[in-house]
Amino acid sequence: MITEAGNDPKVAGLVYITAFAPDKGESVATLIKDPPPGAPVPPILPPQDGYLFLDKTKFSASFAADVQAEKAAVMADSQVPWGVEALSGAISEPAWKAKPSWYLVVIEDRMIPPTAQRAMAQRAGFAVVGVKGSHAIYVSQPAAVAALIEQAAKGDCWRVANPAGSRESLPRYQSDWDSAFR
Repeated sequence: MITEAGNDPKVAGLVYITAFAPDKGESVATLIKDPPPGAPVPPILPPQDGYLFLDKTKFSASFAADVQAEKAAVMADSQVPWGVEALSGAISEPAWKAKPSWYLVVIEDRMIPPTAQRAMAQRAGFAVVGVKGSHAIYVSQPAAVAALIEQAAKGDCWRVANPAGSRESLPRYQSDWDSAFR
């Protein structure tokens, strides 16, 4: 959503929280068509009237594994469906090419593989923080999410490893990042 909407002149920067970051011509459908070997498969049910839901019985394990069981059950029961058509909406001009951007890679995410998150962030040159947690990191660890948003608001950043492998200064959550991607 923010990849294209971020082109609005009122937007100063972008913060991705365990999200898809498509490039020009890409869509969520193109990004998920060839998952990495061994990647978890999100429990997406067949479309219902043009919308997708996650299987409620598998919701907690795949979407909110680090959220209290009662809260995860409420989340499963109140999930907002995604329109099937939204999956194929191709990006015409990604805002991250022109605006400063940050990315929170969630290392134990079972919805978007962490390796895919890291690859999207790396190719775009985002400032990156890695944190252990589930896709529902904003519920289980709101302080980590807020810290990255505050960092972005202050303009503090570092750029993820370049193709040659060098890094500049390290993120606040370096220990989680390093343990997951060595």
